[in-house]
Amino acid sequence: MKFIYLLALIPFIGLIGGAPFANRVTPYVLGMPFLLFWTVLWCVLGSVIMAIVYKLDPKNKEGTSNE
Repeated sequence: MKFIYLLALIPFIGLIGGAPFANRVTPYVLGMPFLLFWTVLWCVLGSVIMAIVYKLDPKNKEGTSNE
């Protein structure tokens, strides 16, 4: 399996797999309960990781001319 496909799985694992472990209310981070902070964090990290996957994907380096 290619490295970029494994890299694309990280946000899914972090968001879905980590939610049961982050299911706490008491530590507030930036004024949010920890589970809400966890979800927002992984949404932002997921966007960054998908941008990295886009840059690393060799299919995006091919020219798309309509000639």
